[in-house]
Amino acid sequence: MKLDSFDIKILQQLQNDASQSVQVVADLVGLSHTPCWRRIKRLQESGVISANVALVDAKKVGLGVVVFVTVKLNGHDEQLLAQFEAAAVAMDEVMQCYIMSGDVDYLLRVVVQSIEQYELTLKRKLVKLPGVAALNSSFALRELKNQHLLPWQLVSTQHL
Repeated sequence: MKLDSFDIKILQQLQNDASQSVQVVADLVGLSHTPCWRRIKRLQESGVISANVALVDAKKVGLGVVVFVTVKLNGHDEQLLAQFEAAAVAMDEVMQCYIMSGDVDYLLRVVVQSIEQYELTLKRKLVKLPGVAALNSSFALRELKNQHLLPWQLVSTQHL
């Protein structure tokens, strides 16, 4: 989908606060209500806007332990990869799952209440994921940055 400068301004506004009315967004980006609404609808229908969500502080709701888990599989055939991916993304504790290049096959970001809860998750779920040959867990000591805003200054409308 080709984006122009208005689309990018709309996306920036919605990333800052998705609860803003269309009229507020329109005023902030320099459009009238209807063209802004049409652009937002087009961005949603094309999948550029994938969801409108509230960002919740995990620590404040008792989910303060973040663990990054690297996973090596014992094989790489399509069926095994599909089975692992389906099982990993189905786990409530897995917030993000990436297929990786390099020495590991997957990187998971796991969020739990405590180290003890992570131990149970490891023993009862992670080691039982299809094809797991090795897991390595690294505990985040402190979050320094968790940015949800895309680096729009890196996006050129000429290339979109």
